[in-house]
Amino acid sequence: MIPEKARLRVVIVGAGLSGIATAISAALSGHSVQVIEQAQELAEVGAGLQITPNASRLLKYWQLPATLWEAAAEPTKLTVHRYSGQVLAHDDTFNQGIRAKYHAPFVDLHRVDLQQALFARAKDLGVTFHLGQRIEGLDFDTTTVHSVSGERYTGDLIIAADGLWSQCREAFEGKKDAPLPTGDLAYRIVLTADQITDPDLKALVENPEVHFWIGPGAHAVGYSLRGGQMYNIVLLVPDNLPPGVSRQAGSVDEMKELFAEWDPILNKFLTYVTTANVDKWKLMHRGEMERWVNDKSNLVFIGDSCHPMLPYLAQGANSSLEDGAVLGLLLGQMRDKAQLPRILRLYESLRKSRGDAIVRETFKQRHDFHMQNGEEQKKRDEIFLSQLGKEIKGAFPSRWTCPEVQPWLYGYDAVKEVEKAVAQHPNLFSTQAESALASL
Repeated sequence: MIPEKARLRVVIVGAGLSGIATAISAALSGHSVQVIEQAQELAEVGAGLQITPNASRLLKYWQLPATLWEAAAEPTKLTVHRYSGQVLAHDDTFNQGIRAKYHAPFVDLHRVDLQQALFARAKDLGVTFHLGQRIEGLDFDTTTVHSVSGERYTGDLIIAADGLWSQCREAFEGKKDAPLPTGDLAYRIVLTADQITDPDLKALVENPEVHFWIGPGAHAVGYSLRGGQMYNIVLLVPDNLPPGVSRQAGSVDEMKELFAEWDPILNKFLTYVTTANVDKWKLMHRGEMERWVNDKSNLVFIGDSCHPMLPYLAQGANSSLEDGAVLGLLLGQMRDKAQLPRILRLYESLRKSRGDAIVRETFKQRHDFHMQNGEEQKKRDEIFLSQLGKEIKGAFPSRWTCPEVQPWLYGYDAVKEVEKAVAQHPNLFSTQAESALASL
């Protein structure tokens, strides 16, 4: 445990996945943590999340309750289809291979289940939550967050975990910086097993697998949640939402028309969709930030506030959990508050290059999944089909099973990365470590 003189008062802005994960990690390291959240309650709107081994190992490390794993679905197979239904890639032992390679599972969870489990663990660790508090501004001279209601939250460190529309980022940059549209939107759909009467579809739901359908300018993904009691479908299509509108109820007829020529299995699932369970979300992004830490070293960014990710590799939540783990673990190495600037710079050096690289990789996956029909698409499909039923070698159009990209994503171990960094910079955590900054 850190000495009392190194104990920080940490103020986290945002109680999404990244904010609560960081709260847990920082609290486990011995710091005093409070979280400010504008929502009145933590019943986050959302649907499914694919939690890959780089993050699932953290959930076990943080000792989240057993109920979380009971609410998970572990897919046994992963299949990529041409939009017509033709199988392009298939891993028949996906779960076994993942566990063997990464010693952690790939699981599909409902976002609310994960958020509630993180929330419960954070409260057990003594984290204080201030809900219903919209922030109005940051004072970097006093390390204070001001809320619209007039409350002030002062500490030693402010952690910006306020997502894509981050007000902390605006305060840091000193200007309005709205996210940019990507040209795509997502239909997010959740069905219950009870809604589905077709026996073949019900079997797909109750026996968890992951299915992708890829086509011109769009793709779809479907997977089970809650142990096979729910089915999550995400349809990624060209954006037709009005400017300035980031979310609205989806039109079932419009959605079905977009996918009318696609795989009959996908279309059968869509017959169960009603206006009550479909929303359209505009997919937005931001450019890379030059820095994640301010000059005073009392503001640091994590998650979507600094590297928002498109859903094409399902790494937004996973990467945010990595950020929180690394930052909290590094803060656990403190012996004096004077070390904070050095530790934040080490965090930035460990996380920024990976976060930015994952963002770039998601755009590459979008390109490979959304190819228009033509010569490039035919060459892509030739690569797929040449390896169907075989051990995949070399670069592969689906990074979910690519032997080059998958280990880089899923093999990342935040705990070991911090241990390695600490071992490589032994002087960094001493009280006479100013010269060590030059090595970062």
